[in-house]
Amino acid sequence: MRATINPKVTLVGAGPGDPELMTLKGILALNTADVVLYDALIDPVLLRHAPKSAIKIFVGKRVGKHSKPQEDTNQLCVNMAKKHGHVVRLKGGDPFVFGRGGEEIEYIEAFGISTSVIPGITSAVAVPAAAGIPVTKRGVSESFWVVTGTTTAGELSRDLALAAQSTATVVILMGTKKLAEIVKTYQKAGKAHLPVAIIQSGTTREEKITAGFIYDIEQKAQENKVEAPAVIIVGEVVRESMRLAEVYRMAVSTISMCSE
Repeated sequence: MRATINPKVTLVGAGPGDPELMTLKGILALNTADVVLYDALIDPVLLRHAPKSAIKIFVGKRVGKHSKPQEDTNQLCVNMAKKHGHVVRLKGGDPFVFGRGGEEIEYIEAFGISTSVIPGITSAVAVPAAAGIPVTKRGVSESFWVVTGTTTAGELSRDLALAAQSTATVVILMGTKKLAEIVKTYQKAGKAHLPVAIIQSGTTREEKITAGFIYDIEQKAQENKVEAPAVIIVGEVVRESMRLAEVYRMAVSTISMCSE
């Protein structure tokens, strides 16, 4: 006799990249999964926390490489929950920070399937922190903005122009392809000398940091062959990182020599 299936979907944030930065609650959810639907930025090591019998399906997408459209993924969550029971939808970072988590929950619940959300550590804060950059610091930055570099229409968020007017730290996700536009926005605001760091594959072994100022970051990114996924941090707090201290010490020395 076939066991009764209780459809359920748990939306789990896997954190910024390092598999050890996933929450214990997320791991425990994986332990009870019948199906795992996972994204491109998920470290495969995390899948070991799911039972061997669990069905594991890749549903991710990368810049310039299309996999399953969002609507297909939503429908797959519903179909798999009805057929197998507990579906863990594993997403990078936090599912509610530019992760379409809200859309997925709304769609799934419309079919009468119970859902729950396990937040993840967002890369917007964790990636700068792991590189020694505090998004806020007394006397340096009192607040921070998190802005998407790619809206639904594929454009840079208009909020960046507002953020650039402030003294706040600005963290831009999914913005590597829009670096020229980001630079232009800050130059328009008269902030060509503002420090900026681009952290590629943050918190992982492949992490690569490119640091400089608004006026030279494009050239540096080109030289370092910066690619997605990367987090861009703009603001005076970038100087606070001990790992990047040499970059800014050299810049000050160069300015001093030129002014003599």
